[in-house]
Amino acid sequence: MAKLLMRTGTFVILSAVVVACSDARQTSAAQVTRTADEARTTVPASRRTAITEAVARVAPSVVTVQTEVVQRIAADPFESMFGGRSGTQTSAGLGTGFIVRADGVIVTNAHVIAGATRISVMLRDGTTYPATAIGTDETNDLAVLKVKAANLPVAPLGDSDNLLVGEWAIAIGNPYGFMLGNSEPSVTAGVISGVGRNLVARGEGPSAYFDMVQTDASINPGNSGGPLVSATGEVIGVNSSIYSTSGGGSIGLGFAIPINRARRVADDLLAHGRVRRPWIGVRLDEARTDNPRELIARGATIASVTPGSPAERAGLRRGDVITRVRTRTVHNRFDWDAALLDLRVGEQVPLVVRRGGADVNVTVTIADLPEVTAPKVAVLREMELVTLTPAIRAERGIRSPSGALVYRASERVTEELGMSPGDVIVQINRTPVTTAEDVSRALDYYAGRGAIRVFFEHEGSIYPTDFFIR
Repeated sequence: MAKLLMRTGTFVILSAVVVACSDARQTSAAQVTRTADEARTTVPASRRTAITEAVARVAPSVVTVQTEVVQRIAADPFESMFGGRSGTQTSAGLGTGFIVRADGVIVTNAHVIAGATRISVMLRDGTTYPATAIGTDETNDLAVLKVKAANLPVAPLGDSDNLLVGEWAIAIGNPYGFMLGNSEPSVTAGVISGVGRNLVARGEGPSAYFDMVQTDASINPGNSGGPLVSATGEVIGVNSSIYSTSGGGSIGLGFAIPINRARRVADDLLAHGRVRRPWIGVRLDEARTDNPRELIARGATIASVTPGSPAERAGLRRGDVITRVRTRTVHNRFDWDAALLDLRVGEQVPLVVRRGGADVNVTVTIADLPEVTAPKVAVLREMELVTLTPAIRAERGIRSPSGALVYRASERVTEELGMSPGDVIVQINRTPVTTAEDVSRALDYYAGRGAIRVFFEHEGSIYPTDFFIR
């Protein structure tokens, strides 16, 4: 119709009529906009609730986290016949985060930025900044990002230690990214459904979460890393996982990392770039069953105590059943794993164990994982190795009697050689490996002499990998 009117010249006349009518009504587009703005600012007080006030307080600090992941892809077999080579493929990812410091410090999930080669952050108004990962903690599924900006809106942080089951909970985030058409975060509301939850399967993100806040506020893909907010407008958790029977969207079972733990992890990452892992040197008895009911009811029974460990010095024994850590009751190994997340290296922590039908009180001093304090040997500028010790063997359940533990490995080593942190190098060509220094000497010797075959233990099995050093 518009094309027809333009061809006949009627378009100009029609426009004039419209303008004339508008003048007659004395209503301009600017006046309409002004009226709409006034309507929004004159909302009756009865419509303002604790939820709307909480959202208004926190939403400005919520950001969209955008990632790019570059992956190597093998050449098509048919193309390889004609000289085709492997290439790369770039995929995009989206998640949520929230600002915790006005100078651009942002908290999100570790799985949101996993493998990212480029990270950017978009504010609520559409402003975008490149972001740098300060550090990640895969165990707690937390990451800290930094953008170069100032005077950003900051999310007020609350206290997750005194949450009430049944109180309001508000999830703010970016479900499905920009599919909704803009950078404004979405809001869903519900209640705190439970606290201290241990989720060990079917989550978006890592396969196990401990001591989580459960909510029925709808959390969907893309919400990961966003804040869970109380009715007082304070962040009480970091949305991290949904439970789904089909792998799809939310069914009312959402989980958030308690903000008190997230705050401690963020402080460690900002100060040291890593999180110090608490260790006391015990391994718990593992039930040979997949029945969740049996796992929950089994208790936290100590199967072994590492010689020379804090646990041995505190007097813990094989067969002791851990029943309490500070004021936290321990019913099973999941509760023990959850309790460990809140312990700090250097703390003296009271435990209660059941021994021979009686409760025994012990105090254990929390230490670093043994490989953290062990001397490191740098190899090929892309790996750091640690000599395998009895303590490391016991803690990690390593089968090899000797070798060199891979403490750090570059992404290239992991992708091309298949070795990753936690693996143990046991032999290079025909040379057995007893210490980390053995690896360094062997690689120097075999460099330039042809293919080098490295044998390493991974999850209890021995694997070979071959490469050249020229």
